[in-house]
Amino acid sequence: MSFNIALSGISAAQKDLNTTANNIANANTIGFKESRAEFADVYANSIFSNSKTAVGGGVATTQVAQQFSQGSLQFTSNSLDMAINGGGFFVTSSEQTGQDYAFTRAGAFKLDSNNYMVDSAGNYLRAFPVDEVTGTSNSVSLDNTTPIQIPDTAGSPAMTSAVGIQMNLDVKETPLNPANFDPTDSSTYNKATAVTTYDSLGEPHILTTYFVKPQGASFAGQSSWVAYYAVDGQQVDIVGGGQAYGVDTTGDGAADSTANAATTGGWQGSILSFDSAGAYTGTSPATLTTEALGIGGADVLGPGADGSQTLTVTFNNPTQYSAPFETTELTQNGTTVGRLTNVEVGTDGLINAKYSNGATVALARVALARFGNDQGLTQVGNTSWKASLDSGPALAGEANTGTFGAIRSSALEQSNVDLTTELVDLISAQRNFQANSRTLEINNTLNQTILQIR
Repeated sequence: MSFNIALSGISAAQKDLNTTANNIANANTIGFKESRAEFADVYANSIFSNSKTAVGGGVATTQVAQQFSQGSLQFTSNSLDMAINGGGFFVTSSEQTGQDYAFTRAGAFKLDSNNYMVDSAGNYLRAFPVDEVTGTSNSVSLDNTTPIQIPDTAGSPAMTSAVGIQMNLDVKETPLNPANFDPTDSSTYNKATAVTTYDSLGEPHILTTYFVKPQGASFAGQSSWVAYYAVDGQQVDIVGGGQAYGVDTTGDGAADSTANAATTGGWQGSILSFDSAGAYTGTSPATLTTEALGIGGADVLGPGADGSQTLTVTFNNPTQYSAPFETTELTQNGTTVGRLTNVEVGTDGLINAKYSNGATVALARVALARFGNDQGLTQVGNTSWKASLDSGPALAGEANTGTFGAIRSSALEQSNVDLTTELVDLISAQRNFQANSRTLEINNTLNQTILQIR
C-alpha cells in the first residue's frame, strides 16, 4: 500500500514538473495560455471499515487546466498582426469552404500567395461579410463567415464626369486682351489651375483652367473674368453656359456684344462675373459642360476610350477679392485602377484596404467567438483550440461589443506565463518529487528489514 502511495506522489510530482516545464518552454509563444496541474487525494472506504483509522491511498491528477488570463500586448510594425484586448478568440479554418473551425488568441497573420489572410500554419482567418461603402456587417453568424482576401487592385476605372473648382480671383490683376490668349504663353493669361482627370480606361489626363481678366469687361458696374480650358494642352470648348456680360475682344477698351460663351482666337470659354463686393453674380454653383473629348470633339483621348466623355465643370461660389489668387477646392469624381498601399484594422475588427487611386474599400470584419466554459476547450496544437461538449458551442460576435474584446492592430498578445512564478513552482515540484522518492526508498528499506528477520 505504501509503495503505491509513494508511486502516486512521484507520478503527481512528475505531472507537475511536466506542466511547469511546458509553461516555461512556451514563455515566448504568441497567444499561449499557461496550464496548471490540479490534484486530488485518493480515498477509499466501505461500510465495514473504520473511517477514523482509514489512510488515504495517495494522490491523483484530476485536470491540467489552462488559465485564459489576458497576456500583455507587444506592438509591431505589421498591420496584419492583431491582438484581442479582452474576451474572445479568432476563428480559423483549414479550408476556404470548410466549417471545421479552430479558435486561437495568436494573431500573427500574413498573406498567402492568393492574398488570403492566414496564420503560420496556413489556416484561413474567418470574417463577417460587410457592405463595401458603409462597413456594416451583413450577418453576424459563424456559418456565414468567409476567409479574408485582400485584392491588390481596386476595381474598374471610372471616367471623370464632374470637376469642382472653388477659388478667389485677385481683382488687382492686370487686364489682358482675351484675343491674345495662348496657353503656351503665360503672359497672355493671369492665372491657371489644373486637376488630373481619367478617361474610361483609367488613363490620366490633365484638365487645365486658365483665367483671363479681360480689358474693359464690365456690365452694370460688374467686372468679369474669362475661363478657358485645355486637356493635355489641347483646346476644349464649353458648350453653352457662362454669363452674358460684355468682353473687350477687340482691344479698344470697350465691351463688345455678348454671348453665353466668350469666343476669342479659336478658344471658346466661359464668363464669370462679380459685383462690387467680389461676390459671384451668376447662378451658384456655376455649371458648365465641355464638348466631347474624343474624335470629333476635342480629340484628346486615345484609342479604345469612350469618346463621348464630357466634363461638367462646376465653380462653387467663386470670389473676386483684393487678395492673391487661391484655389480652395479642386475635385474630380473619376478613378483609375488603384494598387494596394495600406491595410487598416479598426478596434471593431473592420478591415479597410487603401489604394493608390485614393479609394478606401471595406473588405470584411474579423469574426470573434466566445464560449460558456473556456477551460472546456480541447487543445489541438499550434496555439489553437476546438469546441467540445464541456466548452459549449461557439457564440460569434463583433469585436468591441458586449463581452467581446477590442482588436488592436499592429500588436500581438504575448504568453501569459509568469517566469518568476513558474521557476518557484519548478523548485516546489522538484522538492515534492524528491520527498516522494525518499518515501519510496524508506518503504523499500522497511521491506528489506522485514525480509531479513529470522
